[in-house]
Amino acid sequence: MSNKTKKWLIAGAAVLIIGGAGYAVMNNYLGNNIEITQVISSESSAAASATSNTNSGSDTTAAVLVGADQLDGLWSIADGSKVYFSVTTSKETVNFENAAVTGQWNVNASEASSMTGEGSIDLSQTNSGNSQRDGHIQGADFFNVEQYPNATFTATSFDGIPGEWTEGTAYDLTMHGVLSLRGADKEVTFTGKTVYEGGQLKLSGTTVVTFEDFGMENPHSVVLSTENDVRVQLELILTK
Repeated sequence: MSNKTKKWLIAGAAVLIIGGAGYAVMNNYLGNNIEITQVISSESSAAASATSNTNSGSDTTAAVLVGADQLDGLWSIADGSKVYFSVTTSKETVNFENAAVTGQWNVNASEASSMTGEGSIDLSQTNSGNSQRDGHIQGADFFNVEQYPNATFTATSFDGIPGEWTEGTAYDLTMHGVLSLRGADKEVTFTGKTVYEGGQLKLSGTTVVTFEDFGMENPHSVVLSTENDVRVQLELILTK
């Protein structure tokens, strides 16, 4: 048992002993402090239904089409992008966010099979709103950032890329690829949406992996347990 795991157990025991005031402290330590922010607005998602209605003749609003010269080419992950990790405990779902995201995407809307994409995050910048918990997650028991400082995703194929895009309309997207963490590779599929608006490409997608996929044990203490599944959520903004 590591020293940090022992500290979790001691902290949990302290809660049982000192009651209400101690519970408030422990609640801050173990509870969720991060809210997930999506880059694709509900209005963009709703626009997909409106576009469908337009195509069926029930709406005469003119759609603004996006040309190949606007879409195709090399895009870079920009500021404002984040990757989230979420774990569900016996108490609640706890989110971790990471804004240290870099990468590039080569877009070819007319030939999705030629599209490529990759991204990387600096794991030392993972934040749950509690520095003690973050230090534990970044330590040898979990991310082991000293030996494996980055996590990467390499896209291998895309499904759902539309042949014709409308400005501000979100489209369903499936992205297959390989997630690499702690020296282990895991084939994953992200499902989500993508939209072009204001000269930016935005992508929101989620997948589920497990602690075991990357050689980790899901954490437990005397006061809570943790499910083995980890939800990974991409919220990316790309610019040319």
